[in-house]
This record gives sequence, structure tokens and C-alpha cells, in this order.
Amino acid sequence: MLTQQPIAASLLARFRGVRQATMQFCEPLTPEDLMVQSCPEASPVKWHLAHTSWFFETFVLSEFVAAYQPFNPEFRWLFNSYYKSLGEMPEKKLRASFSRPPLDQILGYRRHVDAAIARLLEQTPEDDALRRIALGLEHEQQHLELIATDIKHALFTNPLHPAYVTANATSQEIMTPPLNWCSFAPAHPGIVEIGVTPDPASIESFAFDNETPRHPVYLAPFRLASRLTTCAEYLAFIDENGYSRPELWLSEGWDTMRAEGWQAPLYWQRDSTTKSGWSVYTLHGFRPLDELSETPVCHLSFFEAEAFARWSGNRLPTEFEWEFVAAQQPVAGNMLEQQTLHPTVAVNSNQIQQMFGDVWEWTQSPYTGYPGYKPLPGALGEYNGKFMSSQVVLRGGSCVTPQTHIRDTYRNFFSPGTRWQFSGVRLARDGAS
Repeated sequence: MLTQQPIAASLLARFRGVRQATMQFCEPLTPEDLMVQSCPEASPVKWHLAHTSWFFETFVLSEFVAAYQPFNPEFRWLFNSYYKSLGEMPEKKLRASFSRPPLDQILGYRRHVDAAIARLLEQTPEDDALRRIALGLEHEQQHLELIATDIKHALFTNPLHPAYVTANATSQEIMTPPLNWCSFAPAHPGIVEIGVTPDPASIESFAFDNETPRHPVYLAPFRLASRLTTCAEYLAFIDENGYSRPELWLSEGWDTMRAEGWQAPLYWQRDSTTKSGWSVYTLHGFRPLDELSETPVCHLSFFEAEAFARWSGNRLPTEFEWEFVAAQQPVAGNMLEQQTLHPTVAVNSNQIQQMFGDVWEWTQSPYTGYPGYKPLPGALGEYNGKFMSSQVVLRGGSCVTPQTHIRDTYRNFFSPGTRWQFSGVRLARDGAS
């Protein structure tokens, strides 16, 4: 075996911390809040609490614990998300109808799984079990972020527009620094290494299969904006009729925008009582755009981000340009642990910043496998690989991403019309000057 007891003990501490973080985020929510599913991309919080436990039970406990007794055998299909090789599952749109099992049974399910994982780790299990648990923790952190985005949309669709929490809402009156351009020119002949080469002897270093294998990519000299695009900058795009100029939009983006009736980012509403004429819904409730104008714009689709970049005379970066720069930066920023729950103002224009946290940054890169990519064996191969079609890559994490979950090689992906995520824009240009 490659592992020793200290690694299992460390993983157990991390397991408890991640599972507790999920429950702590849910503390302000009522049982009724946990039932809401307000858009096709979202799931009820109650379902997230069950599904993350289902993951550990299905892929760890049922395979590595002899004579394991599941909490409820019906949960194996009821809380399956999309793993077709494991059998049937309810349609996603029906998840809000799961009034039964009741919440106390879901919480009992979590306790049952927590206790079983703890017993397994205390016995220093085989390395494959530890790797599955590490994957399950990354999976849970993804769902913690989804809980934040899903409950924001759920509360926004409520006619009362209640806040998730009212505390910690701070005014963003600091002026953002001017946008500068940071030049990057990889050494001749411009070949850089992207991605991760998994270390079979390591369990503590984690990467998803879609981050592998590490491979060479050619990068021509390019420039990245020193900071993210702000609400004020995006408002100028709106005021210059950006949503009514077809020459700015990809064909599918134009059709989608017209069909959906988009006139501004998700959560922006016209408000004649504000100077800007807009208010923005946040997890702290509605706030005048005037207070948030210097913060990064968020809840944009890829189509909107691409149209804005074209309007500004620039472009979106490739995911490889983004990773080349991010690999030179510390993994730090405005993330879930800061508890702002909203993007914050940039503070320095002399160097690249906001690479991690605040908003997921749309790239122009399609989500496909790297050269030599191989999905995980078995049902876990459905985790990432089956979605490598009609998706676009985002990088960097957001203000509701746990800091221990993000890294410079991390590849998020969504369909180009997705807006309910905390997604925004960093501009790019060709050439080093």
C-alpha cells in the first residue's frame, strides 16, 4: 500500500470539515427554502444534501466496506444524478417534488454516511478507497457552490426577494483602479505545458480527470486585462445598445438573447429610484447598482461575455492563456471563506489580479478532452467526459467557491447560455504590446 495512517487521518479531518461547511451554509435556510428548484440548471438544496451523501455511499462505502448496509436501498436510484451506467434515475425537473423522504431522514442519511466513512478511514483503507473519498470531497465542494448559486436564484424568483443573509453586506464605494494590460510572451518557441500529470504514488494531490494529461500548447504573445470587467463598464455596453446590435453577437447568442428577452445580466432590474436606473439582486438582497458599479459584473452568459469583448475591441482569453498566467499567481482571492458572497472591487492596477475568486471567467475555449485524455474507469468515467460537447470552459472560481477546491488547472464548464453561475469577463488582446 502507498498510504499510511497519517494520510487517512488527514483525509478524515478534511472530510469532516467539508461536510460541516455544507451544513453551515444551509443554516440560514428554512425547510421550505430547501425544496425550491427555480430553473432547469438548479436543484433543491435538500437534493444536494442527499446526492452528496449518495456519492460517498455508492462509490466508496458500497465498494470498499464488506457487508455495508445502505441507509435506504431506494436512495441508490432516487438520488442518482446522471450516472446512466448505474441504472435509472428520476428526471432532474422532478427533484422539487421530492417532499418525501422528509428533511430529517435526509439529515439522518448524512449522519449515517459520515459515521461509515469515519469508520473506514480509521481502519486505514486501501489506496483506491482513499482516492475515491478525495474525489467525493471535491464533488461535495462543487455541490456546496451549486447550493449557493441555486438558492440565490430560488430566493430571487420569490416575489418577496428575501435575502439569504442580511449581515456582512458592505458598501463597495472604493473606486476600481484603471484597467491596464499585462503582457505575456512565453519563451521561444512559445511552447508551454498545460494541465496535470497524475502522480500514482500521491493521494493528497488531487486533480479531476479532465485536467489531465499535462501536454504542450503553443501560445503566441498576448495581453490580459489587469482586472475583471466591472458593472460600470458593462453598463456602458448596455447604454450603447449592446443588446440590440446583431453585429456584436454570435448567431446562436443573438437568437438565444432574443428568445430569452435578455436586456442586462441576470439579477439586474430596472429601478427608477436609483441614479444608474438599475438595482441588482445579491445574496444580501437587492442593492442599487450605484453601490456595486465598481465590482466585477457577474451572471453573464458566454454569449454576453463574448459580445461585450467584441464591443470593447478585444476578445476573451483562451483557457491556456489563462492557465499560463494563473500558474504564476498564488491561489488567493475573494472566495467562499471571505463570506462576502459577492464579487469585490479590485485594488491594484499595476499587476494582474482577481485571477482566483470573485467570478468564474469565461474563456473562448470549447470544453474537450486534452490530447491523450482518458476518463476514469467505470461509472466514474461519466463524471466529466460525457459532457465534452457544446460546453465552454470557465476558469478561476468565484466568490462562492471554497478556496481549497480551486487551482490553476481547474476546468469548469457550462453551456454558453448559462447565466445563473457567478460568471464574468476578463478581456484579452493579441500581441505583447
